[in-house]
Amino acid sequence: MTKLGRQLGIGPTDNTSDQRTPRKRLRLIPAAARESFVPYLPARVLSRQNEWDMTRISPDLTRADGIPIEVTGTVRTESGRPLRNTLLEIWNANHYGRYRHVEDHSGLKLDDRFLGMGRVLTDDDGNYRFWTISPGAYLARPDIGRWRPKHIHLSVSGGSARLVTQMYFPDEPNNATDPMAILMGDAFERNIGKPYDTPGIDVEKGFRFNIVVGGRNATFFE
Repeated sequence: MTKLGRQLGIGPTDNTSDQRTPRKRLRLIPAAARESFVPYLPARVLSRQNEWDMTRISPDLTRADGIPIEVTGTVRTESGRPLRNTLLEIWNANHYGRYRHVEDHSGLKLDDRFLGMGRVLTDDDGNYRFWTISPGAYLARPDIGRWRPKHIHLSVSGGSARLVTQMYFPDEPNNATDPMAILMGDAFERNIGKPYDTPGIDVEKGFRFNIVVGGRNATFFE
């Protein structure tokens, strides 16, 4: 007998998310088959020096335009067990709302001092930390005037799974109309970074973003 998993909701769309969301209940893969899917990806877990600092391309170069921020948090299971040696890949738009990607046709300003990509590994207690430039909002749907609020993408890889989420910022005017925020409903609070002061370190603001994998109070993943 085939076991069926959850049904994914489809909320307001940016013309791509609806195409990626299954219309029928997901089918659970038998445990015996899942074991054969475990990937061997040694290259992805190699962390290079200074990849945690996205505010500059290399330590000897000038910082990118915008506000440098720190993001810290933990990656844990629903029971609170820390997920150690978990790879986080991070990417976000620059200060002007532009991604350094061939498919970003927004025409917004590029910053030659900002790549917008970084990687970190969690420590034995599941903690992570990185610096980046506070991203700008951008007009995702010019045809209907829909803006995407500032956000940071985080890919979480560990064991045989890879999950992608987004950290939002508090009190952003475009949060309320964001398709993912609407889909999350009250759970949207879990994906908002919590601000803190950063005295004594070379950034202007800090945000705490704890990632929970699994369970009813899990972080929202795409």
